[in-house]
Amino acid sequence: MTIVVTGSSGLLGRHVAAALIEAGHDVTGVDTAPPPVPNAWRHISADLTDLGSAVELIRDAEAVVHVAAIPRPTGRTARDVFATNVAAAYNVTEAAVLGGVSRLVYASSFSVTGYPFNVKPIAPVYLPLDAAHPTAPQDAYALSKWLGEEIVAAAVRRSEMVALSLRLPWIQTAETFYPQVEPIRSDPGKAAQSLWSYIDGRDAGEAFRAAIEKPVEGHLRLYVSAADTFMEEPTEALIAAAYPGTAMKRPITGTDCVFDLDETLDALGFAPRYSWRSYPVPAGREST
Repeated sequence: MTIVVTGSSGLLGRHVAAALIEAGHDVTGVDTAPPPVPNAWRHISADLTDLGSAVELIRDAEAVVHVAAIPRPTGRTARDVFATNVAAAYNVTEAAVLGGVSRLVYASSFSVTGYPFNVKPIAPVYLPLDAAHPTAPQDAYALSKWLGEEIVAAAVRRSEMVALSLRLPWIQTAETFYPQVEPIRSDPGKAAQSLWSYIDGRDAGEAFRAAIEKPVEGHLRLYVSAADTFMEEPTEALIAAAYPGTAMKRPITGTDCVFDLDETLDALGFAPRYSWRSYPVPAGREST
């Protein structure tokens, strides 16, 4: 397929573009930053907050993967995060409808539940989380992701396009994991706000490839995550300490993640393959 991947120079976008190219698709990456590897895919620099640019870029595509966004509500004003993300989501989705694109895959976030940037304390209604769990965004980033899903849903209702919104946690690689996650998991409060969740970038790329290729109808919202948490303690013990009394739809054993990944397996045939537990351990750090 001829596919446009927005945000292709970022950590998630580069893994998505690479997975699609490996599967034999024709990929055009769109980003304001240059690609991490020159000539890895066709690259166009563009500002997707401009509708005209989005229409021009997407008019010949068969499918679109929309990843481009400010990825967190820190380091930028809340207005900037919200306005940029919502404008880009609207413009890319509108361009896809106008261009007759058959499939749109939107990079959403588990932050639509309210985590991990919630200002006021919240607790899951139940675990493991599935697509039916209530959304409760508080911050500008989470709200922009939730509204992005709604923009996609509205487009599907008025067109022949099918779409998937993939809700991802923290993207990690062997190089980023210990420097980024170690300070978080040593703080029980911050770790709990993250729901102890992450996904390896390679698995994220494969999830988007599956979302492009598998037959679906309408608009699906699915959680995609590593199969385990980023912690070494059993997950049920973490839940009991951070969110006591949470209803459990089924037991969560060992260090399994807090998401219902069966939904994604059933819809896309995708199951995560990678875990931080196989990452090289930095010198001087002994695993417990």
